[in-house]
Amino acid sequence: MKCSQTASVPVAIALLATLASPLLSLNAQAAEDRLAEIVERGVLRVGVQGSFKPWSYPATDGSMQGIEVDLAKDVADHLGVKLEPVVVTSANRMHFLEQGKVDLLLAGMYDTPERRKVVGIIEPAYWTSGPTMMARQGVIKDWKDIAGKPVCAKQGVVYNKKVEQQYKTRIVAFTGNPEGKEALRSGKCVAWLYDDVGIQADLKLPEWAGYEMPVDVLYNNPWGAAVALQDLDKPWGVFMSGMAYRWHTSGKLIALEKTYELKPAAWFAQQHEKHLQDNPEQ
Repeated sequence: MKCSQTASVPVAIALLATLASPLLSLNAQAAEDRLAEIVERGVLRVGVQGSFKPWSYPATDGSMQGIEVDLAKDVADHLGVKLEPVVVTSANRMHFLEQGKVDLLLAGMYDTPERRKVVGIIEPAYWTSGPTMMARQGVIKDWKDIAGKPVCAKQGVVYNKKVEQQYKTRIVAFTGNPEGKEALRSGKCVAWLYDDVGIQADLKLPEWAGYEMPVDVLYNNPWGAAVALQDLDKPWGVFMSGMAYRWHTSGKLIALEKTYELKPAAWFAQQHEKHLQDNPEQ
């Protein structure tokens, strides 16, 4: 019987608190359970984006780093296994999960009704953001200014079509962020359409001097971690729900926001307080 995510919270927290020893004793009888499979394998495979600073991006030694990599490492540490980040794109990330190439997605993915039909979105959400634009200073002053003009965007992002229809613009989609932003720099587009948090990070870099974020965020959207749809109400999905609640109640997400020097968002403080009230023992 399917249980609600809210009802699963006490179970998730209890499971999380008792992971250290029982999980290590799981045997082949539970091999069909993803959680037991991960522990037996000794490796957690997490899909992260390859060029999504500050959430997931290459370090100088080629390893992956960033907010979502830190969260993935936290999951692996609680399971007592090694972390294997797997680079995915917005276009293929759900396919990787469906095909069993990864156990978990932490890849800047919006929580939408359509995606919930394909993958198991974990509640609560671990981040939030919304679309805005980066453009050369003085070029764009209002969302209406992009009507009839080309706007660069990342392929597979859920709000591309909505912005295109609402503001009568022409979206030019690229498979990766670097290609899309280079097209903006070379004048192929009047703006780069992307999440506010990503654009804020870019604007801190010297290479984007002379550019700005000239318009407000259109719609705030929660980001959801995801497991395979069939695992959502099984131990693996319940465990991940417990992790997500712990990230909020412990203040870990607020700490990561500060660590990576992002503009403080009221949403994190609100979620921290909300989930503390839901789970007063945390």
